[in-house]
Amino acid sequence: MAYKCGNRAQTTFLPSTIEDYVTQQDPVRVYDAFVDSLDLRALGISLDPKAGADEYYPRTMLKLLIYGYSYGIRSSRKLERACHHNLSFQWLMGGETPDYRTIARFRSKHKEAIRKLLKQCVRLCIKLDIIEGNTLFTDGSKFRANASINNHWTKERCERHLKKIDEQIDQLLEDAEQLDTREDKEESMVKINKEIENKEKLIKKIRETLDSLEETKQKSINSTDPDCVKASGRQGNHASYNVQSTVDKKYGLVVQAEAVSQSNDSNQLHQQITEATKVLEKKPENICADAGYAGTEDLKKINNDIKVVVPSTRQAQKENNKHPIKEFDKEKFIYDKEKDEYVCPEGKRLKYKTITCRKPLEKEYIARKEDCQQCHHYGVCTTSKSGRKIVRLGDQEIKEKFEAIYASPEGQDIYKVRKEKVELPFGHIKRNLGAGQFMLRGKSKVNAEVSILSTCFNIARMISILGVPRLILELNGG
Repeated sequence: MAYKCGNRAQTTFLPSTIEDYVTQQDPVRVYDAFVDSLDLRALGISLDPKAGADEYYPRTMLKLLIYGYSYGIRSSRKLERACHHNLSFQWLMGGETPDYRTIARFRSKHKEAIRKLLKQCVRLCIKLDIIEGNTLFTDGSKFRANASINNHWTKERCERHLKKIDEQIDQLLEDAEQLDTREDKEESMVKINKEIENKEKLIKKIRETLDSLEETKQKSINSTDPDCVKASGRQGNHASYNVQSTVDKKYGLVVQAEAVSQSNDSNQLHQQITEATKVLEKKPENICADAGYAGTEDLKKINNDIKVVVPSTRQAQKENNKHPIKEFDKEKFIYDKEKDEYVCPEGKRLKYKTITCRKPLEKEYIARKEDCQQCHHYGVCTTSKSGRKIVRLGDQEIKEKFEAIYASPEGQDIYKVRKEKVELPFGHIKRNLGAGQFMLRGKSKVNAEVSILSTCFNIARMISILGVPRLILELNGG
């Protein structure tokens, strides 16, 4: 059997110009046109060809970052390599080959500009009529930070290590006192002094961590990336960021995205919808999220003109059959608002008894003990000798309002669409782009990565929706 072998000496006819390296249908031309359509001054990038030494054109560097991230190339060294060996990168860069230090420096210097990329992308999508902004879906997903979980410090761990280091220093000083009789006294003393110096540096660092814990009132802090949090996942505990993403119903395009230093989604919906509203420059009609956002205090901050479709924890547990409603659960008791009483399934009344000092305030309602003890359900409904008790939350009425919206036919129709829309960006970014872990550290830099990754997802969707030729035409103002 014959084998096919290459011939490096074979004469070839490569295109004579870089322009011919890629076809007119190549998606790289979309990325080129997209960055050319951006308002760099609005991003905060100044353009002054007369200022300072020559540098690479910011627009060209943005093209490199966005196109690289879109194909899972995020490392500055790998981006440098692509500029030398990949024809589409060579076309995009016009033959320019910045080194990895220049790429890393540009990304760090312009992190605030990169954070604004998504906003301009969304405004462009609105012009193209592929974002409506009428119904928005919000969800969160954990992304690993560029830090080890072993570098997470609690107050107890700090104090434990300080005590241990003090003991080690005492031992070193003891060893130093016993060096008089040894021939290598001078050499050993230098070694001991160096060890003590290193221990003192470590003490200083741990004390700084303790001070940060006291200032921020956090339970733990990561010494590598103080902005990340400890989060649990399917593969155990990791140093992570919680990325909040808000998408539009029409095509599932990302409207707002942000990495937050919080291990869960509670108290995030109002903030994310507020930011999304600023970008859209209009209020949405409907917003939807899962039960992780069901905190009443946060939900009631949202404008009353917006329909909020969020199941309560109870509704979510019922649907997942985790805690199905039983015959004598609180939900089976009817609240009489006029008399401020509850009516049990047997028609007996539970009267208001007292109010607790918890937040939110809770009111207790209790049945007559005679009614309960004479009832044939006594022992099933309650075993208390003083009678069945019901606790009503201070915000129960507001909670029931949101539960009713979710349970309505319109609310159910909106919620059914949520999963397929809101989870698509996370799947694309983590699986297709291989970006389940951030490369940069610190919330500011991490949010620059979130912005560029969300923009990459939107561009990929724009290509799918409109196609390369039409999208390039639209981006060029045609």
